[in-house]
Amino acid sequence: MTAQPAALSIDAAAARLRAGAVIAYPTEAVWGLGCDPFNEAALLRLLALKARPVDKGVILVAADAGQFDGLVDWDALDPTARAAVLASWPGPHTWIVPAAARVPAWVRGDHRDVAVRCSSHPVVAALCRAFGGPLVSTSANPAGAPPPRTLEAFDPVLGAAVDAIVDGATGGLERPTPIRDARSGQVVRD
Repeated sequence: MTAQPAALSIDAAAARLRAGAVIAYPTEAVWGLGCDPFNEAALLRLLALKARPVDKGVILVAADAGQFDGLVDWDALDPTARAAVLASWPGPHTWIVPAAARVPAWVRGDHRDVAVRCSSHPVVAALCRAFGGPLVSTSANPAGAPPPRTLEAFDPVLGAAVDAIVDGATGGLERPTPIRDARSGQVVRD
């Protein structure tokens, strides 16, 4: 079995993220991979580890809606839709919302919008606070493989390739968070 990196504290992991690291951490349902969304090299490395194409885009996760200021074009949403998104947070609800011009193409993929979530998971929220903004959040599995629900179920090659691990338990959801389009209310991923 290939060795995984040692687990880091939230503050140490945030420092590694600022330096361009790709980390693994527990989320609401599964283990996730994350990096600084504005570090193109880190995000492309994360996608290469998963064998995930950049055109799909990734989710951004934050501790609170304020961390999305300047990234989400809230004014492009109908006020009722905006209220529905904000009322669902913090919590396990991912929304596709209009992206501000500042959101890099490597985050959006081939989309004009961006997927975002304000997490109530204590590790995720603490990590975003310590980092000082939103992080990329994608399941910690090679494309097409089931996402790990425990650290022990982590793909050993992928586990050895990440720069750091933030230990903790997943939030107990049975499946990854649903994704809904904020404009239409349509469920994109159940």
